[in-house]
Amino acid sequence: RPQSSARITISEGSCPERITTITGSTDAVFRAVSMIAFKLEEDLGSGSDGASPGRAPVTLRLVIPASQCGSLIGKAGTKIREIRESTGAQVQVAGDLLPNSTERAVTVSGVPDTIIQCVRQICAVILESPPKGATIPYHPGLSLGTILLSANQVRGCSPPPGAWG
Repeated sequence: RPQSSARITISEGSCPERITTITGSTDAVFRAVSMIAFKLEEDLGSGSDGASPGRAPVTLRLVIPASQCGSLIGKAGTKIREIRESTGAQVQVAGDLLPNSTERAVTVSGVPDTIIQCVRQICAVILESPPKGATIPYHPGLSLGTILLSANQVRGCSPPPGAWG
């Protein structure tokens, strides 16, 4: 928290994932996301699966209002293709809404540097096209890790240890 200057809270709960909310200036949020991505890589790389330390791919599930997904995908997929090519991250936008919400999952995978660049570009797109209509937020139950993006705030869920390894 002090290093990023962001306000970071982690929800209470008994489900296998918990929501992490990061609030602050855009720079503070990105510093926090960056630190989290590198920490996840470090934790995943120190596993016993034979992967070389520090190079384990990190996967985040971002959650954005479905009304903003068209802007993220772009006409005929041009915007998402541009984000993939410029960052080197793998990006996938789910076709279905998340349960009991008007939001969709966007899965981002890669090494921390590529994920951070990708999240920056996704945030830029969603900041330029505000959500239309009411947004019913996703509240996770038993699904794996999620990060919710909204302007200068990120809410996310951490999976149980080993879930992504």
